[in-house]
Amino acid sequence: MRVTHPSAALVAWGNAWLTGHVGLDEAVDVVERLDGPHVAAGLPAESGDMPLRGALAALRVAGLSALRLALPAPGDPLGLTGPPAFNTAAIEAEEAVLLTIRDQTFGLIPTEDRRGSSYVGTRWTMHETRSAVADTPLLPEADHRLTVAVREATESLMSVDGTLEWRPEIAEALGALRDSHHHEQVGGLAPGYPARAHRVAALAGRLAVVVDLARGTEGATLSAAQVRHRAEALRDLDHAVRRAQVAACNSVLDTVS
Repeated sequence: MRVTHPSAALVAWGNAWLTGHVGLDEAVDVVERLDGPHVAAGLPAESGDMPLRGALAALRVAGLSALRLALPAPGDPLGLTGPPAFNTAAIEAEEAVLLTIRDQTFGLIPTEDRRGSSYVGTRWTMHETRSAVADTPLLPEADHRLTVAVREATESLMSVDGTLEWRPEIAEALGALRDSHHHEQVGGLAPGYPARAHRVAALAGRLAVVVDLARGTEGATLSAAQVRHRAEALRDLDHAVRRAQVAACNSVLDTVS
């Protein structure tokens, strides 16, 4: 599971720009602050790479009205609409952005952009996709499921491994998340998003770190059955985390939040 997603930042700040809560320069500056300069390729009527600022401006002139987040995994095409070639590329990247441009939908998939010995940025490639809105959970549903998943994962993982099998930061993070009813915002979305979306995004971000840390533990003393049980618990938590991240980022577009 990838912990940070350029797609999430682009969706949150791109929608904040489209809805007039921030300017284009501010939105692009925040997105590029995370992982270097961004360029886009494959835009209609354009050849070669375009800086992200110019690409977004051109897309808005073409009719860009919304950005939606997809965080798919093998067997779970969360946020995707097809066709199969685009879905495969997005699943391999573990993320994508779906753009609504007039009555069409296009997809952007990020890859690391390395040039020479020091330049590191992000390159977005545009794809044609099916013109549809993916079936993704709304924010209240994703919020509830994430709360349940934290409790279930904590009980399941602790009963399997015992606290001695966990790196201390994992046990502490899970315990704090389970016992706290007030999840402080440690990152969050852009202006214009509801408070609930900020809270859910922050919690999901912290849980993504927990899942990543937990998957990095060896568990050499566990039986084969315990290893399977732990993998199932982490898979369920990952499932809830990705849905919460998608719901939070897309919530500004929901008619019900």
